[in-house]
Formats: sequence, C-alpha cells, structure tokens
Amino acid sequence: MTPKDERRYPKLLPVPRVADDAWLSQPEAARQLDIALFRIGALIACGHLAPAENSAGRAGVTITSVHAEKAWRASATSRAKSLRLLKDTIGFF
Repeated sequence: MTPKDERRYPKLLPVPRVADDAWLSQPEAARQLDIALFRIGALIACGHLAPAENSAGRAGVTITSVHAEKAWRASATSRAKSLRLLKDTIGFF
C-alpha cells in the first residue's frame, strides 16, 4: 500500500502540476480546514478545492483553493452552508 503522502491522482484525471509553494498535501489541507481527510476528496469532487500535483507528482490541492474554502467557511451563513450541502448532494448523484 502506498503511504498517504506519496499518493498520486489517476493518469486519466487531468490535474495541473504546480510549484511546491502553491501546493498542499491532502492531509495538510484537512488539518488546515480542521476536517476529516475523507472530506477533502468530497470537496475536490464537488469543485470546492482544486486538485494539483507538486513537482514530484504527489497528489494534493492548491493553497489558493484551501484559503478560499477557509474564508468561505468563516463567512458563510447557516443558510448558505445548507444550500451548498443540498446542491453538492444533488450534484454528487
């Protein structure tokens, strides 16, 4: 089994390669957002986090998308969060 910090995205998924200083690993993104690691995958699937690979080809997300998600979570109303959850649930199926 591949360690979490060395995982890559599937070859068929078009993921941009970004500079190391613009990239975060998925576990680090989960820590910064204070959420469970499996939720990072859901946020990527719903388009709220941008997937990216670092210069070594490791799977992660862009720092910009993590900062944007953090800002949205800090300022979104309960209604906005509920609507987003509903929209993401419908769009996921």
